[in-house]
Amino acid sequence: MSEAKPAAAPSRGKMKAELSDHFKTYKDVWVFVELERGQVHPVSWELMGEGRKLADKLGVELAGVVMGTSGDGCDAAVAAAYEYGADKVYTIQDPLLADYRNETYTKGLTELVNTYKPEILLLGATNLGRDLAGSVATTLKTGLTADCTALAIDDDRSLGATRPTFGGSLLCTIYTLNVRPQMATIRPRVMAMPDRQPGRSGGIILHPLGMAEENVVTKVLDFIADASKDDAHLAYADVVVAGGMGLGKPDNFKLVKDLAAVLGAEYGGSRPLVQKGWIDGARQIGQTGKTIRPRLYIAAGISGAIQHRVGVEGADQILAINTDPNAPIFDFAHQGIVGDALTVLPALTEAFRRHLARAQAAE
Repeated sequence: MSEAKPAAAPSRGKMKAELSDHFKTYKDVWVFVELERGQVHPVSWELMGEGRKLADKLGVELAGVVMGTSGDGCDAAVAAAYEYGADKVYTIQDPLLADYRNETYTKGLTELVNTYKPEILLLGATNLGRDLAGSVATTLKTGLTADCTALAIDDDRSLGATRPTFGGSLLCTIYTLNVRPQMATIRPRVMAMPDRQPGRSGGIILHPLGMAEENVVTKVLDFIADASKDDAHLAYADVVVAGGMGLGKPDNFKLVKDLAAVLGAEYGGSRPLVQKGWIDGARQIGQTGKTIRPRLYIAAGISGAIQHRVGVEGADQILAINTDPNAPIFDFAHQGIVGDALTVLPALTEAFRRHLARAQAAE
């Protein structure tokens, strides 16, 4: 009696060829346009600019995905998507999408992906985007790289998504090799805002949601706006002043606030200040906090470790103040003052106050 021989495993070359043939059915770069209560989150347009670069490198089209209720900002979002670079827009417009609910949005976006097969899908790393991206990636059984700081296309058309790891001490580039689409979330202000091209247009693909309210588990009972009186708007501020442990003690953080007040700026701080309770977590700047791209960033008493650098290196001008001439922040700051922040900050505040007073008098 002859023994049955086990079937030979497919060769690595054959598996790669089969994957390559399968991947040919996926094309185009998609950007999810985050539309909530009639307003598009600016990160959507930042991603559109980055998506344009990726699509051009791949030689494919760039598409926006707009989901919401007909007439509630959807038409404006579709028009703006073209002007920020999209060649076409996929849109689902249904009363069930009036408010964000994970179940409805996950079903809609998942069906769009399964039907039209993009090779890359980008979402903003906002509260909404993070929630939706994780659900969609899990449903599609594909890879998702979160909180990316850079995106690139390698020689075999794979997306290289770079993000900080090990608490921000290292940067790693992650590839999704065996499944599609390749998904990534990017935090607001990491990518530059592209130029808008008024009047630009493109194609539109309407897709039904195909859900009934009785089949949706979650219900929206009410919407309560954030009533916080100390809202931090660091991500989109033109000028930001921040402090670090070099300030010595909590009372000295007032010097940061004083300078910010004179400049009409936002204020923030490094991670240790949040951990010690000096400032609220909403004002933390860095890899685990807010990413900023101001015209001017003034950092007082901040050493400039990689975690902080990732969050601020997109600033047009960085002024660093530190007593240590070898502090890492001087490696990427545009201007530096080697000195005690407790002395320099009050001097800057007074100098700016006098300058602004003279400017107002001249008017």
